[in-house]
Amino acid sequence: MATKELIVDARGVHAWYGSSHVLHGVDLQMARGETLGLLGRNGMGKSTLLRTLLGHVRQRDGRIGLFGQDCSRAQPHEVARLGLAYVPEGRGVFPNLTVRENLVMAARPGRDGRRDWSYERVLHTFPRLAERLGSLGGHISGGEQQMVSIGRALMTHPELLILDEATEGLAPMIVAEIWKVIGDIRASGIATLIVDRDYRKVLARTDHVVVLQKGQIVLHGASADVARSGALAGYLGV
Repeated sequence: MATKELIVDARGVHAWYGSSHVLHGVDLQMARGETLGLLGRNGMGKSTLLRTLLGHVRQRDGRIGLFGQDCSRAQPHEVARLGLAYVPEGRGVFPNLTVRENLVMAARPGRDGRRDWSYERVLHTFPRLAERLGSLGGHISGGEQQMVSIGRALMTHPELLILDEATEGLAPMIVAEIWKVIGDIRASGIATLIVDRDYRKVLARTDHVVVLQKGQIVLHGASADVARSGALAGYLGV
């Protein structure tokens, strides 16, 4: 990875919620265009790590480098402007805005002026949203809300897309559709950081994988190598 440009270079990251020390000296690197899976049992710090990188966790220490800039103390809006997009667990759809309003509210060109993910492309990617444009975000299904959340993130033309449990609680048909879109995003060259409980899907659709246990990285390697090694069993209980 030393020969590739790092877009995430986090060193010795600690994070707390009040007196609860959640992350313990995490090092995490991602190269441009890389797809990285983040695995671990519930409560091991995965979402906290994502939120710390994004500036949402105020009690943090260590160095967080994003796109060559020191973002250790950056606010969430400053991180977003660098080219990070976040699809949160729980989707984050505004219930009183229409599907169309939810999609276009954050639309902007990428850092280099790119406009690859237009409104029209998002609707082509998620055709069922085209049928629900006038529906309120709170009145559509959970799967449709997830499509809105991903589409809205893509319309910011990110350099890095962070997906936190994007398939959680969805019907199998919708889950398959979401994973297909994640594959399309990967093929488009957008770097992607994925948290998902389906470790097999994560291993099959990422370049590298990191495993967290009690707020520390206990395993890191090429996804194909980790899949062959069987090393995940001890950490995920599978």
